[in-house]
Amino acid sequence: MSINPLPPAKPPTGVGRVPIARWFVFAGAATAVAFLAGVALIMLLIAQARELAPKPEVAAQIDRLNVALVVLFVVILVAGVALAFIVRFTVLDPIARLTEQVRTVAGGDFDHRLGVERPAELAELSSHIDSMRRRILSAWRTASDQADELRRSNGELEQFAYVASHDLQEPLRKVASFTQMLEQRYENELDDRARQYIHYAVDGAKRMQLLINDLLDFSRVGRVGGEKAPMDSGVAVRAALDNLSAAIEDAGATVTTGELPRVTGSPSQLTQLFQNLIENAVKFRGDEPPHVRIEAVERDGMWEFSCSDNGIGVDPKYADRIFLIFQRLHPRDVYAGTGIGLALCRKIVDYHGGRLWLDGDSGETGGRGTTFRWTLPAAGDDDA
Repeated sequence: MSINPLPPAKPPTGVGRVPIARWFVFAGAATAVAFLAGVALIMLLIAQARELAPKPEVAAQIDRLNVALVVLFVVILVAGVALAFIVRFTVLDPIARLTEQVRTVAGGDFDHRLGVERPAELAELSSHIDSMRRRILSAWRTASDQADELRRSNGELEQFAYVASHDLQEPLRKVASFTQMLEQRYENELDDRARQYIHYAVDGAKRMQLLINDLLDFSRVGRVGGEKAPMDSGVAVRAALDNLSAAIEDAGATVTTGELPRVTGSPSQLTQLFQNLIENAVKFRGDEPPHVRIEAVERDGMWEFSCSDNGIGVDPKYADRIFLIFQRLHPRDVYAGTGIGLALCRKIVDYHGGRLWLDGDSGETGGRGTTFRWTLPAAGDDDA
């Protein structure tokens, strides 16, 4: 199986640029030079000793020494040649084979087997490397199969989203509209209980439509309109405020912002993020007119945003539960909604590589209010 080749190996630096074979050549050449210099020096000393016309017994001893030195030099020479052969046979050749095998695998042929038989250390090393190769290859194939299955599943989900957005909503619209027409036509013949039943039917159909739309928005995060690019987060806030202008005016709310930075994100999804958080702050208000404050500070290459309000607040023990889909802390007849808003916000932030959480501290006014914090990647200088 052929996979995309690995990146080129990091080039060696310093003395590491010299291959191991050259180190042995340099060492062998230096040893040979020292050996020949020693031979020449000893032969010169013997020749000088002979010129002194020593006594016969001394001359005989010099001859025996000369023979012993010749034998020693021959033994050393043979040992050097044998050592060079051993190094070549047991070290250099196996390393060259292992290097070539690794290059083949790095080139994209991940099915190529690694293995050398000698020496024992290299055989063990190559065995471990080959085991890792097989394990990684097996995991890659499993991940590839799962990715294929995930793509198939995503295709089915996209098809379901299409059906949900068109085919499922049309019957709901008919149920709501014809039920209302039934109420209008037979209004004088209906008692209070019948009108209540009709109200429940219409309300259920409308809530189902809203739920389907919210689920579609949740499923589209990262797939539809999710292209990320450098952008001004203030633009997303202003777009969210425009969308919520009627609700903000009805509630008498005030929304203020600090200096907002440039981030890397999807304009449509970040607009939805700000819109959901501001809408929650306006919806879950207390007795006082809502006041919402949005700010951002830079921390470790990320921008940390905050959305603070003076509303009814959230009990810290529900800090994780509120981000789960369909989780509600209040009855539907008190605060409308599907319970998807904060789950959608967290999914948007996760898609952008950030983190969304409920601040454990209280809001702006003495133990009341809510503060949500989240991080978004800063737009690089080269993206400006």
